[in-house]
Amino acid sequence: MTSQPGTPGNPLRVVIVGSGPSGFYAADFLQKQTDLTIEIDMLERLPTPYGLVRGGVAPDHPKIKSVTKVYDKIATSPGFRFYGNVTLGEDLTHDDLLRYYHAIIYAVGAQTDRQMGIPGEDLPGSHPATEFVGWYNAHPDFRDLTFDLNAERVAVIGNGNVAMDVARILASMRDELAKTDIADYALEALSRSRVREVYLLGRRGPAQAAFTNPELKEFGELEGADVVVTAEEAELDPLSSAAMVAGDDRMAERNVQTLLRFAAEGPAGKPRRIIMRFLVSPVEIIGTDRVEAIKIVKNELYQADDGSLRPRPTDQTEILPVDLVFRSIGYMGVALPGVPFDARKGVIPNAQGRVIDPSVPATVPGEYVVGWIKRGPSGIIGTNKPDSYETAGMLLEDARAGKLIEPAEPTREAFEAFIRRQQPEIVSFEDWELLNQAELANGAAVGRPRIKFSRVEDMLGVLAQHHEQAPQAGD
Repeated sequence: MTSQPGTPGNPLRVVIVGSGPSGFYAADFLQKQTDLTIEIDMLERLPTPYGLVRGGVAPDHPKIKSVTKVYDKIATSPGFRFYGNVTLGEDLTHDDLLRYYHAIIYAVGAQTDRQMGIPGEDLPGSHPATEFVGWYNAHPDFRDLTFDLNAERVAVIGNGNVAMDVARILASMRDELAKTDIADYALEALSRSRVREVYLLGRRGPAQAAFTNPELKEFGELEGADVVVTAEEAELDPLSSAAMVAGDDRMAERNVQTLLRFAAEGPAGKPRRIIMRFLVSPVEIIGTDRVEAIKIVKNELYQADDGSLRPRPTDQTEILPVDLVFRSIGYMGVALPGVPFDARKGVIPNAQGRVIDPSVPATVPGEYVVGWIKRGPSGIIGTNKPDSYETAGMLLEDARAGKLIEPAEPTREAFEAFIRRQQPEIVSFEDWELLNQAELANGAAVGRPRIKFSRVEDMLGVLAQHHEQAPQAGD
């Protein structure tokens, strides 16, 4: 009988599926355990790491992306290996993971969007915000999509930071975007854009908006766009006013103050306008062959049994003429082959990160979940750190209690041989660092911070060329 894993002769083998913030924070926690020898392998479907930090954070928010320096330290620590361009369900199966690892952590995020469930939602010209965000961030899955930027009026449905990003990118001028690492093809398309008005539609009031105050203030700093908020839209209803007085929500207070300032200042005559509307919900997207308008209903707030303020429709409706719609009402997780899934919530069912099989119901030994696929799409990048630490703590508790998977071949050599047979074009972290340097160099050549590769074949081509030119051992 082999000894309990965690010794130099029998390392605790952990695989993390996904390379976004939650995956890296789980690895960070495990690496801090000085009493255990832990080998961590991270699998990523794309050749590039960092998840939504690369593919979701707005290109004009470089400070947020600087968190990748922390992840780089984790990835270059002894005992860690990155396997990019490896897809669970294609290159290997769930059963394969059980063969080589004592524990599996799923860190795959939320990869699709929530549906609104209204007529006309699928008309041409109506898009999930996730697709537009992936497109302008050079994500290979979305690189070849097209959006009709000849549209003059756009509706962005939602009041979170992603909706704010979409509205801001649409309203930005070419010079503002050229200072960023936005995809080169997106920069060209947006520079020819005819968008003049962007409606930002929130179903609740100004005090309940999910966006953060820095995002809101950025609207007021745009070179070519006015923020239009009427005094009526910015004013709080009696329930919100009472909640504001009774509560201590500093973010909501700052948001309301900023909106009141926008309303008082009024438009300055810039060529584009972001029109912020509150307490409205879309009930129909109108059009014959494509989007022509959106019908919205005016909402009112009421106090639910749990004390929260929620919107409900009134009998007042309005039709806004728009040519393009982006739906930003939340991300949804996607099921993984062989792993339990709650389709209604869009998460892997779990208790504090331990995966639960609802058909039993019981926890699944040695399987864990972190991030948005654990708790749903909430919080900012930093929110993932305590979330991942909690899950990794459960894993270690189970390791010490002998409640993990008992793999048939728990060695790095065995897995390495297997995965290279399955997928010869694996991208290592060293390979990613080469791609990173190439992107920076391509950007510097044209006075931009970075030009991202947006096709997997281009990334693999650059690496193949480099490896061909590199001196071989013994040369």
